[in-house]
Amino acid sequence: MKKIWITGAAGHVGSALVRLLDCSRYEILATDIKEIDITDVQTVHTCCQQNHPDVIINCAGLTNLQTCEKYPDRAYQVNALGARNLAQEAQAIGAKLIQISTDDVFGKIQSIPYNEFDALSPRSVYGKSKAAGEQLVKDLIHRYIIVRSSWVYGFGKDFVSDVLDAVKNGGVLHVASNQISTPTSAKELAKVIIGFIKSDAYGTYHAVCKGSCSRYEYAKAILELTGHTDHLHVEPFVDESGTRPRYSVLDNLMLRISGMEEPKDWKDALEEYLKEQNL
Repeated sequence: MKKIWITGAAGHVGSALVRLLDCSRYEILATDIKEIDITDVQTVHTCCQQNHPDVIINCAGLTNLQTCEKYPDRAYQVNALGARNLAQEAQAIGAKLIQISTDDVFGKIQSIPYNEFDALSPRSVYGKSKAAGEQLVKDLIHRYIIVRSSWVYGFGKDFVSDVLDAVKNGGVLHVASNQISTPTSAKELAKVIIGFIKSDAYGTYHAVCKGSCSRYEYAKAILELTGHTDHLHVEPFVDESGTRPRYSVLDNLMLRISGMEEPKDWKDALEEYLKEQNL
């Protein structure tokens, strides 16, 4: 029975993995920062030596853009050094490391989807720290999979919950019309990750739902699917802050050419999620 260590298990992707993984096939060690802080080298070392996981899935990260901009040292500590600590310990015990990354590692102005072979161009501290984590993983371990995704939602606080919370207050919600990417269900992303547990495929992969939209279109879809179009007015605006990429649509090129299953269409996945949550 393979032993799987999931860090950041209380987050969107981590909790989706815990729900979907077959406990009769895998022994699952699910930890969050309260149990194990991945920035602590000795703690990570001790966990690996005591448990000897076959696969480590790093879902931990500091993802709030504003927090990362305000506390860049902490962003790099979690997103870069945390990944380094897991990579070097995984290499030492012969484990496979699956590192979860983001579309924010891209930031140049373009209008065609980024594939896995495009050069990174992060603009935010969050994107830069995640790119640094990717590089450390590549430098330190042979058996790694980097999985980049975008606009991930699931159980907990995210854009979907923000829009639905705004419904309760009514009025107007201002949403950026010039940020374009792909909403991706944590459940759909977890399915791809589970595929990597079973396979011998390595390298960098994009795993996003099919299609793309603006934040404004995303918000409108949430309201339409939950029957709240009359309860909240969504007003588009042009975001000039520059912290988020204007266009960060990812192309699942490596999944496609490897013959691996891609996540479903973003609207279908969103509808499924909202129905499952009775929203």
